[in-house]
This record gives sequence, structure tokens and C-alpha cells, in this order.
Amino acid sequence: MADPSISGNGLDLLRAIGGQQNQAPGATTQPAGEKDFRSFLIESLEKVNQLQTEADQGVQKLLTGETDNVAEVFSASKKAGVAFDLLMEIRNKLVDAYNEVQQMRV
Repeated sequence: MADPSISGNGLDLLRAIGGQQNQAPGATTQPAGEKDFRSFLIESLEKVNQLQTEADQGVQKLLTGETDNVAEVFSASKKAGVAFDLLMEIRNKLVDAYNEVQQMRV
């Protein structure tokens, strides 16, 4: 169930891109306690990945007979599915916004 594009290279790429950003002279820094969009996005990706991993582990335990709680496994799978669907909708909206900005005339 875990999407390989979420874990590993995707998150590493976002972290690398964020680390390479240079701040312009005179630019203000973000107030303490507030997260920037990049941090929020990375945390969301990690949470979705964690939910999918937990759902996969639950299915494996159910298949091997380690647990017999079908409702819990079903609930974890649905939660992971909904989180992934929401993540994909957010990605689609970001891509749409990027395309609109790209088409703006200056």
C-alpha cells in the first residue's frame, strides 16, 4: 500500500531543495513557533507514509494470523487511503496553481 514516490527519494529531494534556498539580504525570517510551507508539506508526507506503513503492517499481521482484529486493520487501511487521497488532491491543486502562475504575462 505504501507509495514509493512518497518515501525515500521524494522526501530527500524536498529536504535537499529546502536546504539549498538562499535568503535574500534584508529578507525577514519567520517568527518562532510558525512553520513554513515546506516543513508542513514534509511533515504531511511523512504522516501519510507512516499511515500507509501501519496499514501494510496490519494487513501482513492479519494474513499471517498474528492478529484477528479485522475492524482495526480495515480502519487503518481506510485512514491511510483517505490521507493519500487528500494528499493527491493537494498535489493536484498545487500543480494547477503552478501552471496558472507559469502562464501569467509579466
